[in-house]
Amino acid sequence: MLIGGNVTIYVSDMDRAVRFYTEALGLRLRERYGDHWASVDAGNGLVIGLHPATPEAAAGKAGSISIGFEATEPIERVVETLRARGVRVDGVRSDKGGTFASFTDPDGTPCYAYQIRAEYAR
Repeated sequence: MLIGGNVTIYVSDMDRAVRFYTEALGLRLRERYGDHWASVDAGNGLVIGLHPATPEAAAGKAGSISIGFEATEPIERVVETLRARGVRVDGVRSDKGGTFASFTDPDGTPCYAYQIRAEYAR
């Protein structure tokens, strides 16, 4: 019935958001329609849609969404790379399932990179 799609993030500054998701996080820009819409390919079928904020949908609204990115290399190296690209990593924590590094996008949308413990990996 339904297939594909995206998660939509409302942003306050399209240029800044595109730079963050493509340059700081290293994701691929799929398409951009000026300041009206951009989509970023995050891999494994995850598409992030960037939409300008509206009075009804403010950018960076706390608690409304978080985006998780699976690490393709050791989480320590991911954190190092993010910091080198100007991303402020708020913390790294581990639990029985894996290790998680928390950060936000330029509007304050919560994001995290994660590395699942080997015994839980697919």
